[in-house]
Amino acid sequence: MLVLSRKKGEAIMIGSEIELTVLEVTADGVKLGISAPKEVGILRKELFIAIADTNKEARMPALSLTELKKQFQDPRRNG
Repeated sequence: MLVLSRKKGEAIMIGSEIELTVLEVTADGVKLGISAPKEVGILRKELFIAIADTNKEARMPALSLTELKKQFQDPRRNG
């Protein structure tokens, strides 16, 4: 991990197209401005993780393949 110190109004470049600028520093946190091409997705990390977790859950079957086969073989078990 690269650690940099920046003051209000100072910036860093990520590659040649992404610029992070320190807009404000307070006791509660730091406000950053990000300039990047439209095709670059920018999300807060906690939101990125929440979306990734939701996508993982959506890919998981509610029933195992064995359980699903049993339900189709014996329709009386389905309800």
